[in-house]
Amino acid sequence: MSQPRSYLRLVSAGETAKARVRGYGSIMVSNEAKRQTETRELAACLLAVGQHQDRTAFHRLFIHFAPRIKAYGARLGSTQTQAEELAQDTMVKIWRKAHLFDPAKSAPSTWVFRIARNQRIDSFRREHHPEFDPNDPCFIPDSETPADMLLEQAEAEDNLARVIKTLPEEQKNLLHMAFFQDMSHSDIAQQESLPLGTVKSRLRLALAKLRKQLDGPSGPLAEESAE
Repeated sequence: MSQPRSYLRLVSAGETAKARVRGYGSIMVSNEAKRQTETRELAACLLAVGQHQDRTAFHRLFIHFAPRIKAYGARLGSTQTQAEELAQDTMVKIWRKAHLFDPAKSAPSTWVFRIARNQRIDSFRREHHPEFDPNDPCFIPDSETPADMLLEQAEAEDNLARVIKTLPEEQKNLLHMAFFQDMSHSDIAQQESLPLGTVKSRLRLALAKLRKQLDGPSGPLAEESAE
C-alpha cells in the first residue's frame, strides 16, 4: 500500500535532518546491496516462471508486486475492487508472459508495471471511455527511484526510527496511530478511550521531541503539531 501523507512528511523531516548527520556510509552501502539483491531475486523468479512455470517463484512475485500494483491503481483513482482486479489481472498476465521477460532489457519492476499500465488501459477501453488517452501522463507509472534517492530515504527512515524509539511508550503508540496508520485524533481518542485533549497534548509533546532531535525548533514537523 502507498504510504500516508503524514508519514511521508515525517520521512521528509528526517531527510532534512540528515544533512547534519554523517557517518552513515556503511548503512548506504548495505541498503544499495539489498536493493540489488532483491532485483536479482525478482529477475530470477520471472525467469523461473517463464521457463519452468515455477509456482514457488510466482508466489514470491505475487507477494512482492500484487500490493504495489493495487496501490498503483488506487493512486490513479480506482476503487478498492478495481485496484484488486488490476492486481489480479496483472499477475495472471505475468504468469502467462513471463517467458518474454529479458533481464538485459529491463528491470523486473519496469517490466511488471508496464504490464499493469497496459492492463489498466485495456480496462478503460472495455468500459467504453471515448475520451480516454492512453498517453495521458497520469497512466504512466512512476519511474524507478534513483539509487541515491533510495539510499537517502533509507538513511532518513533509519534515523527517524532511532529517534522514535527514544519516546515514552504512550507517545510512541499515539504517534504510530496518527502517522503510520493515518488515524485522525478523534479516532485515536475513541480507540484508546482517552480525552481528545490528552491525545493532542501527547502528540504535541512527541512531535516537539522529534523536532528537537531531527530538525530543530522550526522544521517540516512544526505544521503537524498544530493539527
